[in-house]
Amino acid sequence: MSETYPPIDPPRRLLFGPGPSMVAPRVYAAMSRPVVGHLDPFFFEITEQIRELLGYVFSTGNHFNMAMSGTGSSGMEAAVANFAEPGEKFALLTNGFFGERIGEMARRQGADVVRLETEWGAALDAQECRDFIRRERPRVVAFVQAETSTGVWNPSKPICEAAHEVDAIVIADCVTSLGGMPVLVDQNGIDIAYSCTQKGLSCPPGLAPITVSPRALDRRRARTAPVHSWYLDLTLLDTYFEGHRYHHTASATMFYALREGLALIAEEGLEARWERHRRNHLAFVAGIEAMGLKMHVAEGHRLWTLNTPCVPEGIDEAKIRQYLLQERGIEIAGGFGPLAGQVFRIGTMGYGSTAENVLLILRELEGALKQQGYRPTGDAAAAAEGALSAGVS
Repeated sequence: MSETYPPIDPPRRLLFGPGPSMVAPRVYAAMSRPVVGHLDPFFFEITEQIRELLGYVFSTGNHFNMAMSGTGSSGMEAAVANFAEPGEKFALLTNGFFGERIGEMARRQGADVVRLETEWGAALDAQECRDFIRRERPRVVAFVQAETSTGVWNPSKPICEAAHEVDAIVIADCVTSLGGMPVLVDQNGIDIAYSCTQKGLSCPPGLAPITVSPRALDRRRARTAPVHSWYLDLTLLDTYFEGHRYHHTASATMFYALREGLALIAEEGLEARWERHRRNHLAFVAGIEAMGLKMHVAEGHRLWTLNTPCVPEGIDEAKIRQYLLQERGIEIAGGFGPLAGQVFRIGTMGYGSTAENVLLILRELEGALKQQGYRPTGDAAAAAEGALSAGVS
C-alpha cells in the first residue's frame, strides 16, 4: 500500500455521560510510560499496590482484591460465573437494565433464578427485599448498588443482613458507585463487589476491579461444579496475581492507569471525594429544578455520580444529545428500555465532578433546550451557584 496514515487526532470531548468519564491528566501521563511484560517484577509491584488501594476504595479488609482484564461486564460475569451454580437458587433483586444483565448471566450458568422486580426509577424496598430473601432462602443474592440505567441508589445493608440470615452470599454491582459514593463493602456486608475503571475512578475502560470476602472464598472453594469460564475463573486469576504464574497477557498500560487513578483517590481522601460528588450533584439538581425540569428519581435515592433529569414534554432528547455532541463537543446519554426518550443520563463523576463542570453542563443543556423551544422557568446557573456557595446539605 502506498497510502500514508497520519497520526490519529481524536476530537476533544467533554464526557458527561454515564461513562466513560473524563480521564485525569495524571492517568493519561501514566499511560505514556514504558510497557513492561505481564510477568515482570515491576508489573507485580503495580498489581500489589492496586490490591492495597482497592481495599481502601472498596472500604474493605479483604485480601482478595484484584483488577481483571476486561470491562465492568467481565467483573459482573466473573462474580456470577464463580458463585452461581447449576440448579441452585439465585435471588435477583432488580430495578434496571444492569440488574437484568446479572439475571441473564445467572440463567446461562444454569442457576435457578428467582426475581424481585421493582419499577425502573424506584429504589428497592428494604422490607420487600428482606421478606423475599427470607422466603426464597437462596444460595446467592445479587443486586445493583448504583443502577446506571436509571440513576437509582439501592440500599445495601438490609439486603446483606437478610442474605446472611439464610446463609446466602451477596453480589453487588458497584460500577457507578466506586470512587464517587460510599460503597462500604465491609460495613454493609457485601461478599463480592465489582466495578469498572471508566467512571468514578477516572481511567479509560478496560479493567474490572473486584473484591471477594473470606466467606465467599470459602464458598468458592467448596464448589463442586467447575466454573464454566476459564478466563474468568477467580482461582486461576489468583494464581496469576498472587502466585505470579502465567494466566493471560495483561496490559501494563491499563494497570499503570488504574494505579494512578486509585492513588489520586487516596490522596484526596475517600470522605472528601464522596463529599465533592455529593455537593456537585446537589448543585446540579438545584440547577435542573430552577430550569423547570424534574428529576426521574426521588430525592434520597439518587446517585451522586449519574443524574437522570426528565426530558420536558415536546422535546426530542436525541436532538439535544446530537446538538451537544456535534456543536459543543459534549457527550451526554439518553435513557433506554422503558426510559427511552424520557430521561437524560448526565454524569458528574470522578475527575469531571467539579463545580465548574456542573455550571458548564447546566449552561450548555439550557442552551440546547432553548434551541428546541423550551423556556426555562428560572436561572439554572444562579441556582447551582447558590447551592454551592451555601454548602448544600
